[in-house]
Amino acid sequence: MGLILGTAFIVVPILELVLFVYVERRVGLGWLVLGIIITAIAGAFLVRQQGFSVWRRLQTDLASGALPGRQLVHGALVLVGGALLLTPGFLTDAVGFALMVPFVREGLRRLGVRLLQPRVVIIE
Repeated sequence: MGLILGTAFIVVPILELVLFVYVERRVGLGWLVLGIIITAIAGAFLVRQQGFSVWRRLQTDLASGALPGRQLVHGALVLVGGALLLTPGFLTDAVGFALMVPFVREGLRRLGVRLLQPRVVIIE
Protein backbone atom coordinates (compact mmCIF):
# COMPACT_ATOMS: atom_id res chain seq x y z
CA MET A 1 0.00 0.00 0.00
CA GLY A 2 2.84 2.37 0.85
CA LEU A 3 4.45 1.69 -2.51
CA ILE A 4 1.21 2.55 -4.32
CA LEU A 5 0.80 5.83 -2.41
CA GLY A 6 4.46 6.73 -2.87
CA THR A 7 4.24 6.11 -6.59
CA ALA A 8 1.02 8.14 -6.81
CA PHE A 9 2.65 11.09 -5.01
CA ILE A 10 5.38 11.09 -7.67
CA VAL A 11 3.43 10.19 -10.82
CA VAL A 12 0.26 12.28 -10.34
CA PRO A 13 2.03 15.68 -10.08
CA ILE A 14 4.10 14.85 -13.16
CA LEU A 15 0.97 13.90 -15.11
CA GLU A 16 -0.80 17.07 -13.90
CA LEU A 17 2.13 19.22 -15.03
CA VAL A 18 2.23 17.54 -18.44
CA LEU A 19 -1.53 18.07 -18.79
CA PHE A 20 -1.22 21.74 -17.75
CA VAL A 21 1.44 22.33 -20.41
CA TYR A 22 -0.66 20.51 -23.03
CA VAL A 23 -3.83 22.49 -22.22
CA GLU A 24 -1.90 25.78 -22.06
CA ARG A 25 -0.47 25.15 -25.53
CA ARG A 26 -3.90 24.26 -26.92
CA VAL A 27 -6.01 27.07 -25.39
CA GLY A 28 -3.58 29.61 -23.91
CA LEU A 29 -2.61 30.63 -20.40
CA GLY A 30 -5.67 32.80 -19.76
CA TRP A 31 -8.14 30.02 -20.54
CA LEU A 32 -6.07 27.56 -18.50
CA VAL A 33 -6.20 29.82 -15.43
CA LEU A 34 -9.92 30.46 -16.00
CA GLY A 35 -10.53 26.71 -16.19
CA ILE A 36 -8.68 26.18 -12.91
CA ILE A 37 -10.71 28.92 -11.21
CA ILE A 38 -14.04 27.62 -12.57
CA THR A 39 -13.33 24.05 -11.44
CA ALA A 40 -12.37 25.35 -7.99
CA ILE A 41 -15.62 27.31 -7.63
CA ALA A 42 -17.76 24.45 -8.97
CA GLY A 43 -15.90 22.01 -6.73
CA ALA A 44 -16.47 24.12 -3.62
CA PHE A 45 -20.19 24.33 -4.42
CA LEU A 46 -20.48 20.56 -4.97
CA VAL A 47 -18.51 19.68 -1.84
CA ARG A 48 -20.77 21.91 0.24
CA GLN A 49 -23.94 20.53 -1.35
CA GLN A 50 -22.93 16.86 -1.09
CA GLY A 51 -21.49 17.32 2.39
CA PHE A 52 -24.78 18.75 3.69
CA SER A 53 -26.72 15.99 1.92
CA VAL A 54 -24.63 13.26 3.54
CA TRP A 55 -24.86 15.05 6.91
CA ARG A 56 -28.68 15.13 6.74
CA ARG A 57 -28.86 11.42 5.86
CA LEU A 58 -26.43 10.64 8.69
CA GLN A 59 -28.63 12.51 11.16
CA THR A 60 -31.72 10.71 9.84
CA ASP A 61 -30.03 7.32 10.28
CA LEU A 62 -28.97 8.17 13.82
CA ALA A 63 -32.44 9.50 14.73
CA SER A 64 -34.07 6.29 13.50
CA GLY A 65 -31.59 4.11 15.39
CA ALA A 66 -29.92 2.74 12.25
CA LEU A 67 -26.18 2.29 12.04
CA PRO A 68 -24.79 5.13 9.89
CA GLY A 69 -21.95 3.12 8.32
CA ARG A 70 -23.00 3.81 4.74
CA GLN A 71 -23.27 7.56 5.37
CA LEU A 72 -19.90 7.63 7.14
CA VAL A 73 -18.27 6.08 4.07
CA HIS A 74 -20.05 8.57 1.80
CA GLY A 75 -18.90 11.40 4.07
CA ALA A 76 -15.30 10.19 3.95
CA LEU A 77 -15.43 9.96 0.15
CA VAL A 78 -16.87 13.50 -0.08
CA LEU A 79 -13.98 14.64 2.13
CA VAL A 80 -11.42 12.93 -0.11
CA GLY A 81 -13.14 14.36 -3.20
CA GLY A 82 -13.05 17.83 -1.66
CA ALA A 83 -9.33 17.52 -0.97
CA LEU A 84 -8.74 16.44 -4.56
CA LEU A 85 -10.79 19.38 -5.85
CA LEU A 86 -8.68 21.77 -3.76
CA THR A 87 -5.54 20.36 -5.38
CA PRO A 88 -4.84 22.24 -8.61
CA GLY A 89 -4.96 19.92 -11.58
CA PHE A 90 -7.34 18.45 -14.09
CA LEU A 91 -6.78 14.79 -13.19
CA THR A 92 -7.33 15.34 -9.48
CA ASP A 93 -10.36 17.49 -10.31
CA ALA A 94 -11.83 14.71 -12.46
CA VAL A 95 -11.51 12.19 -9.63
CA GLY A 96 -12.77 14.76 -7.11
CA PHE A 97 -15.83 15.56 -9.23
CA ALA A 98 -16.51 11.84 -9.68
CA LEU A 99 -16.52 11.42 -5.90
CA MET A 100 -19.25 14.07 -5.66
CA VAL A 101 -21.64 11.79 -7.58
CA PRO A 102 -23.66 9.64 -5.14
CA PHE A 103 -23.81 6.51 -7.32
CA VAL A 104 -20.03 6.62 -7.83
CA ARG A 105 -19.53 6.80 -4.05
CA GLU A 106 -21.99 3.94 -3.55
CA GLY A 107 -20.15 1.84 -6.13
CA LEU A 108 -16.84 2.47 -4.37
CA ARG A 109 -18.43 1.64 -1.01
CA ARG A 110 -19.72 -1.68 -2.37
CA LEU A 111 -16.34 -2.45 -3.92
CA GLY A 112 -14.68 -1.73 -0.58
CA VAL A 113 -17.11 -4.02 1.23
CA ARG A 114 -16.45 -6.79 -1.29
CA LEU A 115 -12.67 -6.41 -0.95
CA LEU A 116 -12.59 -6.05 2.84
CA GLN A 117 -15.31 -8.50 3.86
CA PRO A 118 -13.10 -11.62 3.66
CA ARG A 119 -10.54 -9.89 5.93
CA VAL A 120 -12.92 -8.63 8.61
CA VAL A 121 -13.57 -10.70 11.71
CA ILE A 122 -16.68 -9.84 13.73
CA ILE A 123 -16.48 -10.66 17.43
CA GLU A 124 -19.77 -10.77 19.30
